[in-house]
Amino acid sequence: MLLAERSIRQFTEEKPAQGLRLALFSGNYNYTRDGSNQALNRLSAYLISQGAEVRVYSPTTDTPAFEPAGQLVSAPSVAIPGRGEYRLALGLNRALRADLAQFQPTAVHLSAPDILGAQAGKWARRQGLPLVASLHTRFETYLSYYGLDWLRPRAERYLDGFYRGCDRVLAPNAPIADLLREQGLGERVAVWGRGVDRDRFAPARRDAEWRRAQGIADNEIVVAFLGRLVMEKGLDVLAETLTRLRGQPIRPLIIGEGPARSFLEERLPEAIFTGHLDGEGLGRAVSSADILFNPSLTEAFGNATLEGMAAGLAVLCPRAPSTSALVANGQDGVLVPRADAQAYAAAILALVNEPMRRLRLGRAARVSSARYDWNAICAAVLDVYRDLGAAPTLRARSAA
Repeated sequence: MLLAERSIRQFTEEKPAQGLRLALFSGNYNYTRDGSNQALNRLSAYLISQGAEVRVYSPTTDTPAFEPAGQLVSAPSVAIPGRGEYRLALGLNRALRADLAQFQPTAVHLSAPDILGAQAGKWARRQGLPLVASLHTRFETYLSYYGLDWLRPRAERYLDGFYRGCDRVLAPNAPIADLLREQGLGERVAVWGRGVDRDRFAPARRDAEWRRAQGIADNEIVVAFLGRLVMEKGLDVLAETLTRLRGQPIRPLIIGEGPARSFLEERLPEAIFTGHLDGEGLGRAVSSADILFNPSLTEAFGNATLEGMAAGLAVLCPRAPSTSALVANGQDGVLVPRADAQAYAAAILALVNEPMRRLRLGRAARVSSARYDWNAICAAVLDVYRDLGAAPTLRARSAA
């Protein structure tokens, strides 16, 4: 009787990811900090906590931005010309193939449609392993910011082939999932959203003394931008919009770092530049703003927008698939249908002149952010692996 009770207890204590050995391929797992690798690290940490083994193959540097979750294996890579902070993986070489053979993954997850991801996908297919891809950014939209629109049709064909080769494609939200289904991916598409730390980003983190220490007057409305300072984040429109608002009681707050910082500093000398922030400092800076302005059209999800919502800010964004999935226009934020500086400036000025509306939108945004719980969101990805047979369910293990 005691033996039977102990067997039942051991069975019920098994974790839901037991038996999953995931080989995760990334273009940037921890050498710089962005929304994509933050989501991947969150997923890895969750899977490990649920009993999985996670081995990550990615370019690395000697100066990583943070400690990675899981076992990180360095993939050969080169710096991208003109964007030295990012690296391009050179593919699945002999050493990586040997490492994979020793690890014996039960599933392969591709997070970037680069050379490494494409070759890893072919390797997984030859091994007969479940193959999952996640979409983190709309790479094809980047080309417009670098004068390469003529390459977009070719890029779209490549991406279409890349994702069609996978058993499941994880879209960041329902609108992009619907778009992928319409493009022919059908039932292979599932949704993997993103979560937010509602303790770090919260109205209670607002700090009047911090604002004053930055030189912000008590009557100034702080319009914050949060993200990597790269042109594809819409920095040209950001600068033009805020220039149009000069003379208003507005102070721009630029939270983040990147190669385009000098572009903004030249055009917005009145702005406060915090540089890279993390942890409590990041939460305090975001939560101490009044409006979050995110003009980017390249986002697949909009992590910065969600963090602004959790902080109780009035968020203002272009009407796009990523933002439409997060923000209900006029209820918990503002979506601007015409993505140009004149329309954005008018929308920001309306929020400045209507303080009660601004506060109402911020309170509603805070409530809406409660839907984005990291554990529940990562559990949905584990369900995808299990549906593909990569991690047997407790019921299947008990029947074996």
